[in-house]
Amino acid sequence: MKRKHLKLGTLALFIILCLSVGGAGSFLMGDHVKTWYHTLKMPALTPPDYIFGPVWTTLYVLMGISIWQIFKCSTKNVKKKKAYILFSIQLFLNLIWSGLFFGLQNPQLALLDNLILWIAIVLTIIEFHKHDELASYLLIPYLVWISFALYLNSAFVVIN
Repeated sequence: MKRKHLKLGTLALFIILCLSVGGAGSFLMGDHVKTWYHTLKMPALTPPDYIFGPVWTTLYVLMGISIWQIFKCSTKNVKKKKAYILFSIQLFLNLIWSGLFFGLQNPQLALLDNLILWIAIVLTIIEFHKHDELASYLLIPYLVWISFALYLNSAFVVIN
């Protein structure tokens, strides 16, 4: 029973870590959504603001479960090092996008970050698949959303 609680506690920590990155990203956005962002021309298919919170919350929870799957899988920690590094890189790139796009109001630099983030997610999925298939599959909705974000970010650069 104690081992089960330990596993669930570790899962909770991973989810909280990922959600914290989302919270930090929101902090980097500041009031720029209300002030600067809504002055921009919006690309076709731009979702309403209320969509982003639930989508990102779901994605951060899936990321937390995904990295937990890697943590608890039977592969030796030494062999999981690359998976941890790639996951950390994509999480960092995810975090700084908000600061680049909203904080610095620089869609061009944010687009570069978004492209590198997309590549990092693909590499993370490939690496995770070597250790745990479910862990890799849990990141696919994230990749789809970032693909959509690449479209939006590109469109913001072109039309503004």
